[in-house]
Amino acid sequence: MDQAIEQYLAANAGEAQALLERLCRQPSIAAQGVGIDAMAALVEGLLGEAGFATRRLLADGAPPAIFAELKGRSPYTLLLYNHYDVQPAEPLELWHSPAFEPTVRDGKLFARGSSDNKGEIAARLAAIRALRVAYGELPIGIKWIIEGEEEIGSPHFAAIAEPYAELLKADGCLWEGSGFAANGQPELLLGTKGLLYVQLDVACLSGDAHSGNAPILPSAAWRLVQALATLRSPEGRVLIPGFYDAVRPPSAAALAALADQPDTTEQLRETYGVGQFVDALSGQALRERQAFSPTCNIAGLGSGYTGEGSKTVLPARAMAKIDFRLVPDQDPDAILAALRAHLDAQGYADIAISTFGACEAVVTPIDDPFVRRIATIAAGYNGQPPVITPLIGGTLPLLSALRRFVGLPGLCAPGNPVYWANGMHAPDEHIRLADLDEAVRFNCHMFQALGA
Repeated sequence: MDQAIEQYLAANAGEAQALLERLCRQPSIAAQGVGIDAMAALVEGLLGEAGFATRRLLADGAPPAIFAELKGRSPYTLLLYNHYDVQPAEPLELWHSPAFEPTVRDGKLFARGSSDNKGEIAARLAAIRALRVAYGELPIGIKWIIEGEEEIGSPHFAAIAEPYAELLKADGCLWEGSGFAANGQPELLLGTKGLLYVQLDVACLSGDAHSGNAPILPSAAWRLVQALATLRSPEGRVLIPGFYDAVRPPSAAALAALADQPDTTEQLRETYGVGQFVDALSGQALRERQAFSPTCNIAGLGSGYTGEGSKTVLPARAMAKIDFRLVPDQDPDAILAALRAHLDAQGYADIAISTFGACEAVVTPIDDPFVRRIATIAAGYNGQPPVITPLIGGTLPLLSALRRFVGLPGLCAPGNPVYWANGMHAPDEHIRLADLDEAVRFNCHMFQALGA
């Protein structure tokens, strides 16, 4: 970066932190409908203060998505995506400071939403302000959409993206960003897995019964457990017929990208508190399994009595929540149909299936020109080659709508103040303030380089 930007950042070192604290003080819990309208107004106001022309993109039943546009010196246009909603803060008693009162301890800022995803909004805003003050304009055009439902699966994003597809068109898209590896290498993430989230319900009696009747009455708990056992082998292979039929094998370039990554096996063991991973995986094999394997995960179970002490009861009903993480070319609708057919074939036609989320995997190929350009820019930031992850285990439901209706190549670049122990979605969510400063600097560098 040149001297004008360096001088501005030095003179305004606390700007990004002040923006982030302002954002985090406003609750915006999508799952509970808390503070969403006020948060949308705050975001729109901050974008307007930064020089953007703003408008609200609306869909029936959805909170407003804030769209903003600011022309730049170059005709090159970049679309940025973020979200202003956050996860619920509960359990509140596990926070060491109130979730919506930003608090700094040991060089870290603690608040719900600080890392997911308000920290990146603050970093991008601070970088844009710096460039405009230093040069009087942006080096590139920026379009920015910030929605309010990501934490509940972006259920209305497709209804927004389809009618406003022309408005959202750009030369490339940056999703929620990534950060830097522990050794300083920039991290690029090129795709997310798909998702099918279902709930299985079974009812065997009109109400719970005395467990002394277990010899003669059916148990919903046992019936559900036995049905679940047909879905997955003890070794982790999904047993639903046809589940793997459409799986696209990883490309040689994707495998090579994982081979170039630093080994974080020990760091991950410490983070998750495990002695060893499934099948004693480590190194390259661990990274490949994490990136390229579809899953069938039991996310929650409920049946009978779960309070303290004992209660001799035979449960009338049982429930399981299951998420399937899907890899490229797996169709969530096809997986849902296969699940229904499998349960029926196994004699469990009485188990009801409710669907709470479904979307495809979205991956930008490593050899895409936009990926190559951002990778070159990232390497030029601090002289270290980027760590490229072709596919992460999480899901961004909005990406399938962006890809389908807008058709943009996209990725996550390291303009987000995140690191491996941010505590996203957990009590004491936080960012390191040094990472926030780094994110601002990288965004300035990247926007300038895209306009060169």
